[in-house]
Amino acid sequence: MAGNGKIRSDVKPGLEVDIVLKQDQRTGKLTRGIVKDLLTNSAQHPHGIKVRLTDGQVGRVQHILGGGDSAE
Repeated sequence: MAGNGKIRSDVKPGLEVDIVLKQDQRTGKLTRGIVKDLLTNSAQHPHGIKVRLTDGQVGRVQHILGGGDSAE
């Protein structure tokens, strides 16, 4: 159930995702991590849902890799 990270209901804590950090938006460099918190309140966002990873980094989801179900 991979998604593109633009729809909030697809993004859940515990999922492994690739995000673009604010400082990497010009280059498009991706950072991989596990979602801790969702920071975007709207149902969708054209640049990706903003999340905080478990390591504290904040960025917009570009790809949802999966996981999450077994992390409960």
